[in-house]
Amino acid sequence: MKPKSFSHEWKSHIRTLIILIIPLLLIAIIADVIGNVMIKRVVITLFINLILVMGLQIFMGNSGILSFAHIGFMGIGAYASVLFSMNPQLKGIALPDLPHFLGTLQLPFLVSVLIGACIAAIVAALISFPLMRLSDASAVITSFALLVVFHTILVHWKTYTNGPQTLFGVDRYTYLWTSVIWGCICVVIAYVFKESPTGLKLRASRDEREAASTIGINIVVVRWRGFILSAFVAGLAGGLWAHFITSFSPKAFYLKETFVILGMLVIGGPGSVSGAVVGALVVTGVFEGLRGLENQINIAQILSKQVIGLTEIVLSIAMIAILILKPTGIMGGKELKLTSKEKEML
Repeated sequence: MKPKSFSHEWKSHIRTLIILIIPLLLIAIIADVIGNVMIKRVVITLFINLILVMGLQIFMGNSGILSFAHIGFMGIGAYASVLFSMNPQLKGIALPDLPHFLGTLQLPFLVSVLIGACIAAIVAALISFPLMRLSDASAVITSFALLVVFHTILVHWKTYTNGPQTLFGVDRYTYLWTSVIWGCICVVIAYVFKESPTGLKLRASRDEREAASTIGINIVVVRWRGFILSAFVAGLAGGLWAHFITSFSPKAFYLKETFVILGMLVIGGPGSVSGAVVGALVVTGVFEGLRGLENQINIAQILSKQVIGLTEIVLSIAMIAILILKPTGIMGGKELKLTSKEKEML
């Protein structure tokens, strides 16, 4: 009976992943067929946001601890990947004070992005272990302080980041299918982690901390592992984003982006990978739609003054409404699964 039960559970997980990935692939195919540059940019942004939300869900969704530091690791991954992939001549212009070995080094895009993600994970591993002992308000405040520290370092470490000024000259390597492939991979990573022994222990520590400690779960260690993987995925998203946008400054990795990514996870539901996917799709669609509406209103001069911040206001109201009416998000912590009739059709 045990092998049969395990096989049934394994098939259920595969079906859930298929349900999550197929709509994402359809969106990418439609954008590719249409061929409109703006639509492709929106879809690429969607998948980069999806990767960020997956990273946040890995830690926050399974541990129940709100983390503001997530976008800071995105910044680390972005700058680190650029330092390894950038053309040496352009690097000498944009970052003239780099050490010689780094200034003359140029690695392939994929290698550079993975190095950037690994550096983000290493930073997380080195600084976060003692922080994993904290819970509730103290953990939230500490994660916000960590974001401030990351932002301050990126702003003032001019040798490696060009300081508060825009870092320019980055080659564009992130295109539609690059972001799609990595987005789907990160969905699988988040789901596999959720169903792994570490993910199960992490959720046990979230739901019943004292009981989890009683049965021998090392809460600090399982949180630490989740945090490191979360930082790796965020660093990966940062590298992809940097090679898509091609010029950026430290302000891109601060409060505004943190608010948007948190909004995606909260609205979709942090308790499941399906909720994170739904949140990324819904919020990105609404966000881009409202941004277009805001631009059209300003261009047409319908109002006497410029409309600014409409997207942020609507997102804020949506978050408040979700937290009041359905605190567990749209998906309510559940994964998408096939009904019995749909299984029979397959």
